[in-house]
Amino acid sequence: MSPTSAGVLFIASLMVALAAAYAPVGDYLYRVLTGARHSRVERGVYRVVGVNPDGEQTWSGYARAVLAFSAVSVLFLYVFLRLQNHLWLSLGRPPVRPDQAWNTAVSFTTNTDWQSYAAESTMGHLVQMAGLTVQNFASAAVGIAVAAALVRGFARSRTTLVGNFWVDLVRVCLRVLLPVAVIGALLFVAAGAVQNLSAGRDAHTLAGATQHVPGGPVASQEVIKEFGTNGGGFYNANSAHPFENPTAWTNWLQVFLLMVVAFSLPRAFGRMVGDNRQGLAIAVIMAILAIGSVVAVNAFQVAHRGTVPQAVGAAAEGVEVRFGVPQSATFAAATTLTSTGAVDSVHDSYTALGGAIPLANMMLGEVAPGGTGSGLYGILVLAVITVFVAGLMVGRTPEYLGKKIGAREVKLASLYFLTTPALVLVGTGAAMASTWARASMLNSGPHGLSEVLYAYTSAANNNGSAFAGLTADTSWYNTTLGAVMLVGRLLPILLVLGLAGSLAAQQPVPPSAGTLKTHQPLFVGMVVGVVLVLVALTYLPALALGPLAEGL
Repeated sequence: MSPTSAGVLFIASLMVALAAAYAPVGDYLYRVLTGARHSRVERGVYRVVGVNPDGEQTWSGYARAVLAFSAVSVLFLYVFLRLQNHLWLSLGRPPVRPDQAWNTAVSFTTNTDWQSYAAESTMGHLVQMAGLTVQNFASAAVGIAVAAALVRGFARSRTTLVGNFWVDLVRVCLRVLLPVAVIGALLFVAAGAVQNLSAGRDAHTLAGATQHVPGGPVASQEVIKEFGTNGGGFYNANSAHPFENPTAWTNWLQVFLLMVVAFSLPRAFGRMVGDNRQGLAIAVIMAILAIGSVVAVNAFQVAHRGTVPQAVGAAAEGVEVRFGVPQSATFAAATTLTSTGAVDSVHDSYTALGGAIPLANMMLGEVAPGGTGSGLYGILVLAVITVFVAGLMVGRTPEYLGKKIGAREVKLASLYFLTTPALVLVGTGAAMASTWARASMLNSGPHGLSEVLYAYTSAANNNGSAFAGLTADTSWYNTTLGAVMLVGRLLPILLVLGLAGSLAAQQPVPPSAGTLKTHQPLFVGMVVGVVLVLVALTYLPALALGPLAEGL
């Protein structure tokens, strides 16, 4: 089979599998988020934490719980990293430097999983298992919990309650993430992924040299890395490493895992608001943007320039040779359309316009389908903005799902959208103005700007992928990117929860002849247009100086 045919089959089979999973996975998520019963294990966790599982919280109480949990997680992981040399299975690794420990603790707590270090030579096994992997579960569950709180705001009326954060967190971890991670880990072990507590062994190469091959609990981290849209790799090469991603079918499975929850959550949204058509409309919006991105990356990687790319039929530099250009390009699109950030190829080696698409995917706000939970609440905020714009066009008060979109709701939605662009553009501008930051750039001109712009875009949107070509393990980048990751995660969550509280307190208004039908193609097209126009107006100057200037 030719690489092109294999790529088409890869993409088509993914689309079929995700479409087939939409209803059953979405319905299961709905039952998890709305069920009234608590298992014995869950009740044990609630007793330890000191939480009443049958009580609910206001949006402000929910927000305080998210902030408290995040603060404790950052502090615990920071201390863990600083003391790893005193821990079991440290493998003789020294303590992680303070600036890098700060960056890593924030990164994994915020579901970003940006790595400015080579994991196999920096982290001991216990830190990988009990520190980083635990946060892979927790941070993913936080995203789904916040999305559930926002959906309850749409579904409920005349109440101040939006759910119980601790119940949502525990249920998502125990009923959704953990079972899939266990089953998936067994599949990856069967495929050849490494799963042991070995310090590694020395291997003799064909050239007569000796190379140390590290072992570790890789398979158990690999599945939740993708399923929770986390992205942090056990090895520095991430999903291009054969110990993490052994075969072509595990490469397919990784892409499926990183998209399935985010694409299925709209179904749970539709069930919770009592209209499956609303969820389907959101899923179609996500699908349109995702398909456009996948097609664009593949097209730019195949529409190559230069003697060598023309000779081999595509821009193959930096691509994992086991999978080929189409599969690597599709992985690049999927990992940046979500908040995963895992990579099986080097985005810095893509063509200028091919590398611009993953960058633009993140700039869209990662809503196609986005991260676990964050994609759903992101696209719902954009839907709120869309109905507001539509209301202005016809001169009536905008409504969405029977809730009026007034001044408070528009302010919260607008601030949500403006947060990440402000962080990206201010961070990139400060880095380009700093002599220290510019010293980390291995390239100058438009490509060098693209590398810095990509780093801050990845951090602000909690993606975690890197463009490469930038020495990010410096005090400047560890400190500033850590701050951008923290604000880029928590401030939007607070705004979303504020929006949930505002919506839940409202009395629904009955639809009228002037109500925009938000389950029809007109609404779908309008949301897609709003997403693209807002991003274009916000980021076009920066893109014009970076990848567009290089590509043209």
